Amino acid sequence: MKVSEYKPSQGKWKSITFLALAEVCALSLWFSATALIPALKAEFNLGDFHASLLSSSVAIGFVIGTLVSALLSLADRYPPRLIFTICALTAALANAAILLFSPLSATVIFLRIITGISMAGIYPIGMKMAATWAKQDTGLLVGLLVGALTLGSASPHLLNILEIDWLDWRITLVGSSCLALISMLFIQFVKLGHKIPKAPPFNISLAFHGWTDKPLRLANFGYFGHMWELYAMWAWIGVFLIESYRLASLENATLSANLTTFATIGIGAIGSLFAGLIADRIGRTTVTMIAMMVSGSCAIIIGTLFGGSPSLILIVCLIWGISIVADSAQFSTCIIELSPKNMIGTMLTFQTCIGFLISLLTIHLVPYWVEIIGWKYAFLPLAIGPFLGTLAMWRLRAHPSARLLAGGRK
Repeated sequence: MKVSEYKPSQGKWKSITFLALAEVCALSLWFSATALIPALKAEFNLGDFHASLLSSSVAIGFVIGTLVSALLSLADRYPPRLIFTICALTAALANAAILLFSPLSATVIFLRIITGISMAGIYPIGMKMAATWAKQDTGLLVGLLVGALTLGSASPHLLNILEIDWLDWRITLVGSSCLALISMLFIQFVKLGHKIPKAPPFNISLAFHGWTDKPLRLANFGYFGHMWELYAMWAWIGVFLIESYRLASLENATLSANLTTFATIGIGAIGSLFAGLIADRIGRTTVTMIAMMVSGSCAIIIGTLFGGSPSLILIVCLIWGISIVADSAQFSTCIIELSPKNMIGTMLTFQTCIGFLISLLTIHLVPYWVEIIGWKYAFLPLAIGPFLGTLAMWRLRAHPSARLLAGGRK
C-alpha cells in the first residue's frame, strides 16, 4: 500500500505501538556505555574526564548528525522508515564493536560518536512519523514517543543490574545492541497516517527558520532550557546515588543505586504520557511551565539530601524523574504545530540539534561542579535552564501564534 492511499485512522494505534516499541529498543543504545561508568571506574580506573566523554560522545555524534540532517533537510527528503532502519543497524553495529577495544581507547569514543550520529535518524524521525497520525492528539502521540525514548534510556541501567550478580558488564552492550536490531523489525510494521508533503527546494537557510520565526524561536528557547537540565541529570544521577548511598552506609549501595536510577529515568515515561494527555486539553505552555518549575526545584533540593535518608532521596528522584521529562514532548509538539507542514522534520531536527549541543556543556560541567562545590550543590546550576525555559514559554503564551497550539488552548 502506498503512503498516499492511507486512510487517516487506518491502523493508527497498531503503527504507533510498533513505533514506540522500535524507539524503546533503538534508544537503549544512548546510555548503554554511560550506565557502565561505575563498573568501568572500578575495573579500569576510568577518570572523570573520560567518564564524561563516554556520556557526551553520543550527544556529540547526535549534534553532528542532526546538524547535517537539518542543513540538508534529509528528514523531509527520504522515506522515514528507510532512514530509521539504516540508522538503527549502524548504531547497533557501532555499539557492539566497543567490545573489541579497551574502554579507555579513543576508538570507543569514536564508536559512541557514530552511535550518536545514527540516533539523529531515529529520534526526530520517530516524532515525524508519529505526527502523521495526529488528530487533536499530537501531544499524546509525541508524548508516547518521548516516553519510549525515556524507557529506552533507562533500560541499560536495568541491564546493568544483571551484571552485579552473575554477568559481566559487557552484557549491557550486547543487550542494547540486540534491542536495536529488534527495532529494525518493529519499524517495518509502522505505516504513515498521511502522505508526507514534498520537501521544499533545497535551500540551506531553511534550517534556520526555527531561529528567525519568533514563535518557533520561543518554543526552542523553552526546549533549550529543558535540555540544560535533562541529560546532565540522566548522565550523573546514578553516580550521585552510589556516592550518597555509600555515605549513608546503605547495604548493597550499588545495586540500590542502579535500581533507583532505573526508576528515576524510567518513571519519566509516565510523566511524558500524562503530560501529553493533559496538554492536549489544557494547553502546551501551561504544562511545560509547571513541569519546568517542579524539575528546577528538584535540582535545587536533591543535593541537600546527599548522604541522608535513601527513602527521602528516592521520593525526590521520582518526582524529578517525572517532571524533568513531562515537558519534553510538548516542546516538540509546539514545533510540529507552529512549523510549515513541509518543514516539520527539519524543524524538529534543528531543535534537537541545538538542544543536545547545550546538553553537552552541562554533562561535562557536572564533574567540575562536584570537584569545586561537592555533590550537595553540583546539581544546583541545572535549575537555571528550566527557570529560563519557563520565561520563554510564558512569552510564547502571549504571542498571537499561540492560538495554533493544542487547538487554541495554548
